[in-house]
Amino acid sequence: MTTRSVEHTTLVIERRLKAPVARVFRAWSSPEAKRQWFACHGEWAPLEYRLDFRPGGTERNHVADTDGLLHAFDAHYIDIVPDVRIIYAYEMKLGERRISASLAIVAFEADSEGTRMLFTEQVVFLDGYADNGARLQGTEIGLDNLELFLDREASPIH
Repeated sequence: MTTRSVEHTTLVIERRLKAPVARVFRAWSSPEAKRQWFACHGEWAPLEYRLDFRPGGTERNHVADTDGLLHAFDAHYIDIVPDVRIIYAYEMKLGERRISASLAIVAFEADSEGTRMLFTEQVVFLDGYADNGARLQGTEIGLDNLELFLDREASPIH
């Protein structure tokens, strides 16, 4: 019998990006762009990706790790204000086991260097899943990839 439990945490990550707000927002909203950076493990095999970026739209990113285990991200977009904010809820599964549910807010603000982006996630880990900091680490890696994507996109050679 599975023991039912919840463990709450909040992740807050601020990034200063050397790109205008419109370009940073496009990296989140364009399926072609987001697919290039939205991963924390480059060696995992992509299984399915789709993005319907609009309030009420969904996003799905299913990948298999090196052992073949499904890592499933399924999101629902709640609120989108272009170049200002994105609010979405999502669940994560390992195989068929739901391990977490989250509410994420990405806020964008122009600054003298380009864009101040604030990512805030309220997450609940379910039924004894021991995250041990992996969600924060994976999110940090994904945002590192976003920064690299923006740098590549701005480079005259890419």
